[in-house]
Amino acid sequence: MDYLFFAGLITYFISLVLQFIAGVWKKEKLKKIAWYLFMAGAVLATVYLVIRGIRAGRLPMSNQFEFAATFSWGIALILIIMHYTIHADWITTPGIFMTWAILLYAAMQPREITELMPALRSIWFGIHIGSAAFAYASFMLAGASGIRYLLIHKKSPDDERLEEIDYFAYRLIAIGLLLLTVTILIGAVWAEEAWSAFWTWDPKEVWALITWILYSIYLHLRLSKKKKGVFMAWYAIIAIPVVLFTFIGVNTLMPGLHSYS
Repeated sequence: MDYLFFAGLITYFISLVLQFIAGVWKKEKLKKIAWYLFMAGAVLATVYLVIRGIRAGRLPMSNQFEFAATFSWGIALILIIMHYTIHADWITTPGIFMTWAILLYAAMQPREITELMPALRSIWFGIHIGSAAFAYASFMLAGASGIRYLLIHKKSPDDERLEEIDYFAYRLIAIGLLLLTVTILIGAVWAEEAWSAFWTWDPKEVWALITWILYSIYLHLRLSKKKKGVFMAWYAIIAIPVVLFTFIGVNTLMPGLHSYS
């Protein structure tokens, strides 16, 4: 299984390098090769997660390694969907980088398969953790969209792609916020079952709430104040460290009831 995991990681990296070279030297054929390699990496990651889930007898989301691998897989899946539905080539390079970077972080975590903690043996397990992984993936790609927006805007403020990028960053954040809402609500129900309290002020709960408030403000500014463009692109980018801290920093610096995830 380790060979399969690292094959996916290396394939993503080669894809990223080729995508970067193709972007700098405007080589369309190289872009296609990079994309097909990315797809191959996604297939390898999918097969790895399926095999790991079968061997573990559960969904592969129970620890930091498995969540990171699922998080990376979620970014890849959304990126592939965007590529084939809206032809979002403008997000490919930062999207591939984020997919590889999160999987690289996963590679640094212990990879052994462990038994589920008693508190995790619940019907809410897949919904709660899966929705969190895809919420984070949506937020990361929204940040990638923001980066791309600023780069294009700097070169050509009147580029027709800017409105499309701005709109899809907003859509990604809206989807991510919906999924994070599901994560928090299901988590509250699960916490009441496991620990007899809907809310315990655990660090992960607090930072999930902070992240929720941050992106709620984004939607408020977008829908009520009609904010768009450069300001919202920067907002989406600046919000990324908060997502990463909720995902990585809390577990590293603020251990609590969610230290396993």
